[in-house]
Amino acid sequence: MVQADIPQLSGECNTWREALRHYKDEFTSDKSRLQQVASQPLSKDELQQVEHLHNQFHIQLINIHDLKQAIKTHDRMLSFKSAGEEVQLNEDAMANHENLFEQYQSLENTLKELREEFTVFLNRTQ
Repeated sequence: MVQADIPQLSGECNTWREALRHYKDEFTSDKSRLQQVASQPLSKDELQQVEHLHNQFHIQLINIHDLKQAIKTHDRMLSFKSAGEEVQLNEDAMANHENLFEQYQSLENTLKELREEFTVFLNRTQ
């Protein structure tokens, strides 16, 4: 058994979920902004870029939702163990927490790259 501070792990889950909520709001707004840009006269290459970005926003919003749900489920499991006065978490729970953190970091890197790609696109089309 691995000893873990359940409130600390739960706090990490809440931090990740809050950051993902922020990204969801940002990319939902960016998707709307992209639709506004698409209504302007654009070249064929720019239209292909609009389609690519639209697809990426859609995919990443789904990824954000799925990861938020996985983190929420994990956090509930932590709370359940805490309520059951089980002060130690098994290795599976710790491995799941670490796996979720790796998924969060990977998704965050992808989202930052998409944000940068969108910013470059906006700068070219304005």
